[in-house]
Amino acid sequence: MGAVAEPTKETFTTGEIIPSVAARGLAGFIGKFTVLKDAQRELWLTFLIKLLIICAYSVTNKTLILWLSSDLGFNDQSAGALVGWVWAPAMTVCTLLAGSVTDALGLRRTFFLGAAVCLVARAVMAFSTIKWLALAGGLFPLVIGEALGTPVLIAAARRYSTTRQRSISFSLIYMVMNVGFWIAARIYDYVRQSLGEHGQLGIFGLQISTYRTLFLVSLGFELLLFPAIYFLRRGAEATDTGVLFTAEPMRYATGGFWQRIWMTVRDSALDTVRLFGRLLAQSGFYRLIAFLLLIGFLKLIVMQMDYVFPKFGIRELGDGAPIGQLLGINYLLIIVLVPTIGALTQRFSAYRMVIVGGAICAASVFVMALPTAWFEGAANGEIGQWLGHTYLGVKGGLHPYYIMTAIYIAIFSVGEAFYSPRVYEYAAAIAPRGQEASYGALSYIPFLLGKLLVGTAGWLLAAYCPEQGPRHSGTMWLIFALAATIAPVGLILFRSYIRVPEAGRPATS
Repeated sequence: MGAVAEPTKETFTTGEIIPSVAARGLAGFIGKFTVLKDAQRELWLTFLIKLLIICAYSVTNKTLILWLSSDLGFNDQSAGALVGWVWAPAMTVCTLLAGSVTDALGLRRTFFLGAAVCLVARAVMAFSTIKWLALAGGLFPLVIGEALGTPVLIAAARRYSTTRQRSISFSLIYMVMNVGFWIAARIYDYVRQSLGEHGQLGIFGLQISTYRTLFLVSLGFELLLFPAIYFLRRGAEATDTGVLFTAEPMRYATGGFWQRIWMTVRDSALDTVRLFGRLLAQSGFYRLIAFLLLIGFLKLIVMQMDYVFPKFGIRELGDGAPIGQLLGINYLLIIVLVPTIGALTQRFSAYRMVIVGGAICAASVFVMALPTAWFEGAANGEIGQWLGHTYLGVKGGLHPYYIMTAIYIAIFSVGEAFYSPRVYEYAAAIAPRGQEASYGALSYIPFLLGKLLVGTAGWLLAAYCPEQGPRHSGTMWLIFALAATIAPVGLILFRSYIRVPEAGRPATS
């Protein structure tokens, strides 16, 4: 957490070979960053825009499932189905189309269009209590606005960086993304703890619920985007010889603005259909699809962190539980682990590292299925006290689920650092020459499958972790763990069919 994708955790690649820095050791390390000293202002603005977009998106995403149930009256099952089977997949589809829209309209126009749509949608979600209006005027338009964001950012990081700056620019985009997730997690906990899980904020003579207040915070981040986008110079492009200004592209120069947008979207959809038509004729395509479908069972665990864990955390740990802080362990560890593990495992094939990482991720979820009594001693010990009182700021006794969750997320982060970047690498490595981008775009299929799978999680919550009545949360986590295990087991069992030689690596690596 490249190809186009909605805002989500991913690792970016430039798709180009960057000459290695001659200096080694500390000087070489510092040299990787000093290449940015002459970067154009647009590149720094791109980093800022990425931070603001991720903060707004992540606050919304963590709040969504709680808002649907608490403010709009959806039960666990219908809320999970709406998010997992309608909203999230629609965002994935729109994101695939958004890349072509960006190419047709230009970066600056697409930035403004996406931000404007998100601004209106977030305002409706923050201030409306009418179910149909909140959905039709808020949640579903937000799909389009969010989908227009990330493809533009990937294109912007490429356009506004020179050849020497490109590699470190994409690395910083990745770091900024995780910083944004961490900031959003802290805000998420702060608002819920300050107002109360079901509290209210008085503003403009209205009483805004805690969860709609969080949407209001995301609206604030959205407003900050406009001055940042405004200062992007029209047609600017960084080259190795200096900044170059060219006219921004527009596929349709005549007609009304929305008519031009519609024709661009129509052409983008047709281009996508033609792309899949070409790919269907290639044998490697089916192997890649089988590989990616198995990875989808790992992405289910990523998806549940936003769409299941909040309800689980509140029901088991109490109102105001520091859910964001717990998830923040992942964001902080990933920043450190991804480059470290990536450097140490370069000589191993992407396929092998995906199996290793997938096995670690699946094993981590089993921790949550263990009896809580096994962790009571740790919760009352020094590590538990530091985790609960110093890091999380919990008052009083510490529930064993705090320790269990911290262990689970820490182990999961190690596995994610092994497998997640290598999924995109594998897709690029097995792609026929000249089709790297097409195969790279397919590498986001696991997110779509993960979202479809998480749509069933509402039934698991209702059955094993209901808001009222006896809970058997361990059983729910056991089901998640078994589902995640399908990925590494399937990759091993079907290895002879799925695995394709990777460019530049022997089959035994």
